[in-house]
Order: sequence, then C-alpha cells, then structure tokens
Amino acid sequence: MIKETWNIGVILLLLVMATAFMGYVLPWGQMSFWGATVITNLLSAIPYVGSTLVLWIWGGFSVDQATLARFFVFHFILPFIIMGTSMIHLLFLHETGSNNPTGISSNTDKIPFHPYFSYKDLLGFTVMLLLLALLSLLTPNLLSDPENFTPANPLITPPHIQPEWYFLFAYAILRSIPNNLGGVVALLL
Repeated sequence: MIKETWNIGVILLLLVMATAFMGYVLPWGQMSFWGATVITNLLSAIPYVGSTLVLWIWGGFSVDQATLARFFVFHFILPFIIMGTSMIHLLFLHETGSNNPTGISSNTDKIPFHPYFSYKDLLGFTVMLLLLALLSLLTPNLLSDPENFTPANPLITPPHIQPEWYFLFAYAILRSIPNNLGGVVALLL
C-alpha cells in the first residue's frame, strides 16, 4: 500500500513538471522556442523510432504552429489530471499515512486523526488556491522571463540559456554521460 502512495506521488511530480514545461513553451518567445526544440529533441536518442517520435510530437519537421497547438492542449488538460491524481494521492495518504518507501510501519503509537488531516488539507488547498488566484489576477507577469517577449527565431540560439530549477537534475544527468542514448536512458532510470 505504501508503494502505491509513493508511485502516485512520483507520477504527480512528473505531471507537474510536464505542465510547467508546457507553460514555459506556450509564450512562444525565443527561450521557449529553444526549450521546446531541445527538450523534445531528446526523444531522437531512442533507437529506430526516435526521429519518428520527434516528428510526431512536433507535427512536422520543426517546432511550429502544430507543436504550439498540441502543447496548449496538454497544458490545458494536465492540471485536471493533476487534480485527479492529487485526490487519489490524498486518498492513499489518508489510508496509509505518510511513510518511507521501505514499508516499515510507523503506526504502532498513533491514534487516528482523520478529521484533523482533512481540515488541514482543506485549509492548505484554500490558501494555495487564494495565493495562486492573487498571483494570476494581480501580477500575471511576475514569474515570467523577459526573454520570452523576444520574437522566436528558429535560426539562432538565445544569447543566454537559463535552465529552470526543476530541470536541473535532468541537465546534470544528460551532461554527465557523453552518449545521447546513454544520457536519456540514465534520465529515465
């Protein structure tokens, strides 16, 4: 039961990262254009089907309007999937409690506090929703990158590349292995 909770949590993390990537690409400025090209091009390291997958995701021979439309659809749908996955994750957390993935029981000296957990989660959800609404409605450009307001040009690389903090582990893994396929396999492991 603990394993399922952890697996759902990891899936939730990956979904949040995918949604953040889609949102980063959507402004369609120079940095987002470059990010979409480089990160989706990682699939080309897959033997035999890699280049076909890249063409399929891009919707053509380069990142273009079809790619933007696909990313917009995913960026719209993924938050709903995250919401459902979060509810499933909370359900499993309420069943098993928070623990480590080894499955060692830590419930020997505990008593059930289900209402308190539920109220705490509801309060946290309300506060986070309020903060997100305030940020989105009052200062929507506060967290954006000014480089994204530069019109996209597929022929040049942006003058400065700024890796996002949530992808730093991926950059470190990919840069540590000289072979493209080896780097992508290490990233998946």
